[in-house]
Amino acid sequence: MRLVTVVGARPQFIKAAAVSRVLRATAGVGEVLVHTGQHYDDSMSAVFFDELEIPSPDYHLGVGSGSHGFQTGRMLEAVEQVLLQEKPDWVLVYGDTNSTLAGALAAVKLHIPVAHVEAGLRSFNRRMPEEINRVLTDHASEILFAPTEAAVENLRREDIPASRIKLVGDVMYDAALFYVAKAEKESRILEELRLVRQRYILATVHRAENTDDSDRLRAIFGGLIQVAADIPVVLPVHPRTRHALERENLLRGASRYFHLIDPVGYLDMVMLEKHARLIATDSGGVQKEAFFYRVPCVTLRDETEWVELVDLGWNRVVPPQDERDVAEALHSWLNHPGGRDADPYGRGDAAEKIAECLVGGAGP
Repeated sequence: MRLVTVVGARPQFIKAAAVSRVLRATAGVGEVLVHTGQHYDDSMSAVFFDELEIPSPDYHLGVGSGSHGFQTGRMLEAVEQVLLQEKPDWVLVYGDTNSTLAGALAAVKLHIPVAHVEAGLRSFNRRMPEEINRVLTDHASEILFAPTEAAVENLRREDIPASRIKLVGDVMYDAALFYVAKAEKESRILEELRLVRQRYILATVHRAENTDDSDRLRAIFGGLIQVAADIPVVLPVHPRTRHALERENLLRGASRYFHLIDPVGYLDMVMLEKHARLIATDSGGVQKEAFFYRVPCVTLRDETEWVELVDLGWNRVVPPQDERDVAEALHSWLNHPGGRDADPYGRGDAAEKIAECLVGGAGP
């Protein structure tokens, strides 16, 4: 069996690392790895391939940044050429990025079955580009690998046949379990930043809904500045966020209050997440990683796809409309004892279940 895996962004590299490791150890399976170049600089791309020991991509499409239509269109054209050349039995896509949608569309138009890892997530906010990507990809896919019961229920409500839905767990949890010991051994990020464990906040901000909206951006950073008077705040700065801070003349001020650092690799991020007192983020992946390491999380968005984290008491969703609301939420959760213990994302064997399903003949 021959598969083409399409990835393009940091979260997908992590997910693909877990699945590809199993696929490449499975007899009779050949995987071709395609990197669209959605995340193209070393801090957002190459370092992850090195640390996660992912083989170098067989194809690097070098698409780069651009508007959603421009970027997705270029990816669609380039992925189609790869598929015409490779003629795979399956195309495997991950998550909800433009790379995900482009890979799925290119495959389905060539009548190649698509398997979607992390299917069924819904924010129910159609203004989010990610929501459109994930819905369209789910409905184009032949097999939908759902990470949670809530994701399965979302797919059922959209009348997707039960035979196409597979509850496998979350491959990011697989990665977290596999790489945490390596991170503890190899990362020196806490020492380099002179951070004391459990005595700092880790913050990440990158979604367009926050970076492209001046009011929301100012509410987030105004709230973080208030909290930074009491506890250090570490903020790896996404390229989009850096540009937004420069646009709003906030970068110099933010650098006075926070540990502003360049984006970090996966192992350093694991250490920053695992040993934080609190995490503030608008990232879906970071919300989950916070839970994997049982660190309370404040999500700086209007909603979350990972509703089980809110239900379990580990996550609080705070729409960043006012800096006082952001500051209050962060202050109030600094001493949050944590939520209930549970295993909503499986037992760390999602990749094995995905490989078994694909190799076992679950075809169109």
